[in-house]
Amino acid sequence: MNSRTNGRSWQTGQSQPERVFLVGVEFSSRSAAARDTQTRGSQARPGEPDTPLLPRQQSTGKVPPSARVARSVATSHLNAEGPEHRGFSSEESMAELRELATSAGAAVIGEFQQRRQKPDPATLIGSGKLEELKGAVASSSPDLVIFDHDLTPSQQRNLERGLDLRVIDRTQLILDIFARHARTREGQLQVELAQLQYLLPRLAGRGVQMSQLGGGIGTRGPGETQLETDRRKIYRHIRHVKEQLENVRRIRGQQRQRRESVPIATVALVGYTNAGKSTLFNALTQAGVLESARMFATLDPTLRSVTLPSRRQVLLSDTVGFIRNLPHTLVSAFRATLEEVQRASLLLLVSDVTSPTAAEQQAQVEEVLRELESQDKPRFYVMNKVDLLPEKKRESLRDTASVIHVSAAKGFGLDSLLERIDELIAEDPVRRVHLRVPQSEGKALAALDAKSVIFAREYRDGNVELEVQAPESLLRKMKSFVVE
Repeated sequence: MNSRTNGRSWQTGQSQPERVFLVGVEFSSRSAAARDTQTRGSQARPGEPDTPLLPRQQSTGKVPPSARVARSVATSHLNAEGPEHRGFSSEESMAELRELATSAGAAVIGEFQQRRQKPDPATLIGSGKLEELKGAVASSSPDLVIFDHDLTPSQQRNLERGLDLRVIDRTQLILDIFARHARTREGQLQVELAQLQYLLPRLAGRGVQMSQLGGGIGTRGPGETQLETDRRKIYRHIRHVKEQLENVRRIRGQQRQRRESVPIATVALVGYTNAGKSTLFNALTQAGVLESARMFATLDPTLRSVTLPSRRQVLLSDTVGFIRNLPHTLVSAFRATLEEVQRASLLLLVSDVTSPTAAEQQAQVEEVLRELESQDKPRFYVMNKVDLLPEKKRESLRDTASVIHVSAAKGFGLDSLLERIDELIAEDPVRRVHLRVPQSEGKALAALDAKSVIFAREYRDGNVELEVQAPESLLRKMKSFVVE
């Protein structure tokens, strides 16, 4: 299956897209898979820092309350006509991997799926299936094989030897997409940190040269091996990148302090990747940020001002999309960016109403919010892309206190969305007052016209009598005109 690309290889920069072969693996014993990955995560080498576990490795088997709420909301509003989903099926996981590969600019030329009881420690799929996969790969001649499962360094090496091809896992694919889409210096630093943290445990065995002593004067004898030298260089590079990111965080903190000195709330758009957050952001702000059907098109946060029906101003933040089993290294590396989510007064959880896995996607978003300790923030759900539903289904949808249905592309439901935001924002509260403003106070009258809702206006004795509803920040400036 060929995919449209931008004419460049997704990683090598060649003129033709890289041909990839996808491999999906489903384990009937989920607990066995969890134990396997947890064991891998805990096997840190002496002298190395403990590698943080991925979100799915930290699972206790219990669904957090916030995820149950998300599943309930998404199921009742999105899948009312069918059974509740209990997780991503192997076909849905493979479809998502296919989308990721396409977003990376690759051409998918073949797929291979396996179901087994538990992971094979050496190759993940077992020696018999490896031979079968080798035959399937040989018949299609891909440049790269991508596994829809995290691989240990030894599994990756054994698979590359067995297939005589380059092999990467889902995490490495996501890292590559992030590297392609990072535009700002901050985004590039965050991706670089995540890539270095991913590379570190995978240095061993990447060729004979890694286990040889460094060459040159002063390196002979009982010196350190090339592997140790490279590992030390990466540690040093990681420290340097972290220092640069700390400077970014400090500058961002100073900017945030200046913003917070003014009573203006921040509303963050969060949701699964490709849920339409950037399209919704543009529809509300006319910011013109990149809109793309490809996954992770938005990496760098964008803030724009939005005027609510009460004439209050809020800052709307567009954030990076979440995905199931989001690599923990990415959550950690992008913490400077995701601080906008942590600091927001209100979260809008944007979901693709047409997705068959909407309930699972909402639960995954809640898991990442829990990682960010933002699970208790005020929020409501924005069900996007209703224009793609059949007309009968669309007409049956009803907004509630916790759910608003919109089409960012067509502009449906945006007024209701802004009204709901207005109801939930506590900063700079609005108040209805009677004002008597001299006609000579042109500046004050212009401010009232621009920043308040005027219910009545009457000209009398050189004054303008006004009945207005305005934010507290504006009324403080009009204090001398208020008629008690």
